[in-house]
Amino acid sequence: MTKLTRQNFLYMLLTAIIFTSGYLYLRYAYYVAEPVPFAQEIVLVVLGTLATILITAILLNKQTEVELTKEQSIKFIELKSALYTELLNYLEELFHRPRIRGDDIIKLQFLTHKLAISASHDVLHQYQQLLQIFAESAKDHQFSHRERDDLHAALAHLTVKIRQDLVGDIDEQADLTASEVEHQVLQNCDLTLSAYDNYELPKDPPNDARHRSQ
Repeated sequence: MTKLTRQNFLYMLLTAIIFTSGYLYLRYAYYVAEPVPFAQEIVLVVLGTLATILITAILLNKQTEVELTKEQSIKFIELKSALYTELLNYLEELFHRPRIRGDDIIKLQFLTHKLAISASHDVLHQYQQLLQIFAESAKDHQFSHRERDDLHAALAHLTVKIRQDLVGDIDEQADLTASEVEHQVLQNCDLTLSAYDNYELPKDPPNDARHRSQ
């Protein structure tokens, strides 16, 4: 039981004791005041007012708790979104480097620690798979074409888990299963890898052709 829940329970218990005691006293006063004109009506008004105050206090207390929980959830999602975006941006930057430097490894280590703060278990597990491939590929301080493909495939699986962590509930509301989303993401990744495999850099024209063009 959380501190907030225990506090709310204590408040509700004290309120119930006070209300019950007040009810018994007013009920006694109701019968005692029977000979006095309009005294019973006044007692009923007071009793009704107290009941309204009690119900309103309980509802407001519950509403406040719900709003606090919602606000904490939103801030937590924002924190995870910012962290996941930072990770993906850094991996993109890392893949563009011709060689891996020591500073790159240090930054990746700190990103790993940041992920440990808020990432889900599935994200951490899939991230471990990517780190294993990265560690094996970085032994010669650079990525081969095949190693880049393996890293992109592992990154695709990682993004699937990130999506489930951030918008999994929205996908469920849209009647999208986790397997359907995963299939679509991996299919898109395969298409980009295929396009990269078929891509050829434009070759420089021969020297004599360049001289003729000038």
